[in-house]
Amino acid sequence: MKTFSTSTSTWLLALTTFLLSFSALAQTGPTTVKGTVQDAKGQPVAYATVMLLHLPDSAIALAQTADEAGAYAFEKVTAGRYLVKATRIDLNSALSASFEVKAQPVQVPALVTSEKSTALKEVMVQGQRPLLEQQADRLILNVEKLNTAGDNALEVLKNAPGVRLDKDDNIVFRGSSSVNVMINGKMTYMTGQELNNYLKSLPAASVSKVELIANPPASFDAAGTAGVINIQLKRELTKGMNGSMNLGTGYGTYEKVWGGLNLNYNLGKVSFFSRVNAGHYNSYNRLTMERTIRDSVYRSVNYWHPVTKSVNVAAGMDYFISKKHTVGLMLKGYSSPEEAVTTSNSVSFDVPGKAIGSTLMSNPNTLSSSNYSLNFNYRFEIDTTGRTLTLDTDYVRYQNGKDEHFTNQYFESSIQNGKTLEQLRSFSEAAVRIYAVKLDYVHPLGKNLKAETGWKSSWVRTDSDLHFQTQSAENTWQQDDRRTNHFIYDENINAGYISLSQKVSKALSLKAGLRAEQTVSLGNSLTAENVVDRNYWQLFPSLFASFTPHDDHQFSASYSRRISRPSYRSLNPFTFFSDPYTGLRGNPFLQPSFSNSLQFNYTFKNFQLLSVSYLQQKDFVMEVVTQNDQTKESISTPQNLSRASSLSLSSGGTLPVRTWWSANVQLQGSLDQVNTPVQNTSYNQKQFAWSASTDHNFTLPKKITLQYSAYYSSPSVSGLFNVKANYAMDLGAKKTFLDGRATVALKLRDVFNTVRFRSTLDYANVNMTWQNEWESRRLNLTFDYKFGNSKIKTARNRKTGTSEEENRVN
Repeated sequence: MKTFSTSTSTWLLALTTFLLSFSALAQTGPTTVKGTVQDAKGQPVAYATVMLLHLPDSAIALAQTADEAGAYAFEKVTAGRYLVKATRIDLNSALSASFEVKAQPVQVPALVTSEKSTALKEVMVQGQRPLLEQQADRLILNVEKLNTAGDNALEVLKNAPGVRLDKDDNIVFRGSSSVNVMINGKMTYMTGQELNNYLKSLPAASVSKVELIANPPASFDAAGTAGVINIQLKRELTKGMNGSMNLGTGYGTYEKVWGGLNLNYNLGKVSFFSRVNAGHYNSYNRLTMERTIRDSVYRSVNYWHPVTKSVNVAAGMDYFISKKHTVGLMLKGYSSPEEAVTTSNSVSFDVPGKAIGSTLMSNPNTLSSSNYSLNFNYRFEIDTTGRTLTLDTDYVRYQNGKDEHFTNQYFESSIQNGKTLEQLRSFSEAAVRIYAVKLDYVHPLGKNLKAETGWKSSWVRTDSDLHFQTQSAENTWQQDDRRTNHFIYDENINAGYISLSQKVSKALSLKAGLRAEQTVSLGNSLTAENVVDRNYWQLFPSLFASFTPHDDHQFSASYSRRISRPSYRSLNPFTFFSDPYTGLRGNPFLQPSFSNSLQFNYTFKNFQLLSVSYLQQKDFVMEVVTQNDQTKESISTPQNLSRASSLSLSSGGTLPVRTWWSANVQLQGSLDQVNTPVQNTSYNQKQFAWSASTDHNFTLPKKITLQYSAYYSSPSVSGLFNVKANYAMDLGAKKTFLDGRATVALKLRDVFNTVRFRSTLDYANVNMTWQNEWESRRLNLTFDYKFGNSKIKTARNRKTGTSEEENRVN
């Protein structure tokens, strides 16, 4: 690899970070305002929100949370007239008398609160959070408003506007599969099948909300042309101990069972959390392909029957050294051993439709996949004005291995070189190591202006080794050089950013940012003696505006330029065969793709009346099938295609039809276009597509809720695939008891078993149809129970430094 030489721009941005930090630390304020919050009996009120209000307009000058003794202290308060207000959800607010701040510290008399006359339980029953919430920079799906009995986190995502799954269950957002997925603000560091398995192991009962961020700000990694999806897991609220557990079982064609336990314990100075989920999933996938090659038709049916046992755990702690200093440690681990049998039946037909040959394949295989990660976090609250310094260091390790044994039987015209039986086997191992360091600094520059800056460096190494062997006539195993390979990939990314945000008026807020990223990489295919060495850097601007002329009306607009780097596996030039004629091969020459994204939203009373989104991608990566008419092999390889664009309009939200009946409706239309040369021919495809979904909840006596949901997706374009229409309907019911702590839910997914992924490919010499089906119709039964203090304050929700790297592990 070339010796890394940091670009001038990156060094300048990093230097800016430290200069701002030291200059900020050197500043001093004029005086201090402090006091305590207590109840009518004189006991301290812990963790109340305390606000310093500037008179005469009552604008919030400073705000903080009182400590466990009810104490607060505002530092560096400028001269003027003020008062202090204290609030907490279960108490009536308390207000001090007005006072003057000059040069001397001010001791505010104790603020005395009282209990609210309305019970908290009643307030909670009356409050109705909408299914969708539009914020200035993101759209939030409140998952707890859905009946997700038996669903997992991957299935939850299909309820989010603009999100769907492709033929391989990869997540597609805004028409692009280049999207970063985060859990509680931390990157998952996975893509493809590993990400699917991980999300399937998280029960929907543990998911609180899904945040859709089309144009993330400069503090986020620039990776992910379509944006970021952040899955927020459930957390609670004050001191003590609490927990939750869930159990579930389901049946479609095969059985499934899963369970999870979540514990939180807060001692005040130290906060702990732990989470474990485990499951046994017996499932299947059937892929039917039909290919026209010259004057013959080849039809194959591949059946994949995996049995997966997955366990994922997470544990962490935060130590609050003082009001200003907090350190945290987090450990995560995941293991997913799998045993599967893959069979394939390929039959060839002549023009009249007569069968002229066939191939049968059997492939029993085992897969072991695991990962673990360690994050250390330090947060420095420099003062009460909002100046903060945050440091994250991360280490992530992935390991997987797969053993396969292929038995191919050939009949009639399909006989290969006189052989009617072929035995093959493969052994593969892959490891990924990721290191990252990230520093972020926030500096208010006045009452309504704030600056943010930071830097990040990450180092990645992937090592993949595949050995493929063929059995000879003498029953000895010989290495197959055509399919054997050893690939090592090293990558270093250095990034710096700066952004400014300003509240221009009560109604108008603006934000602008600029991020610079440098990438140094080296891909080395040891077997083929092929080396690809790269060193490049790019700038990524972002702009945001939010206008709220009235409480009921909100307008927002955003723009960002982003990058999508190839996943590590897609750079690996291995060929993985699913049957004797179909395979996947990586491409070490893939280039990064870039996008420009615009979005405008208008929200009326939490109903998204209009959302307009435009996404333009250049050199976007898509799977391209190359067909060999002589060997009849069809190999899918990721390639950079020229241009793709998507213009979409959507509208939707929650409608309170009756007090006992709420309905959520979503409508979306998009114009998708792909223009690119493919295999020396021009490919131009334009398609208008639309989709509609509806979700209804009926509240009955005795805390019983019934649910009906349905969706329809019209024909659409996804890269080179022409995707056919799809639709489904779900029914469900749930009952809550034990004062809301326990819930039993029943759900029947895809009532009429209509869910399929059907598509066609038609370019050059490729003429192919796909139909992919799985256990979409399932009956699920779940039980959820919460115990302990239901208002517990858990460990902080923090974002780690390893950003998009894990999202590219496959």
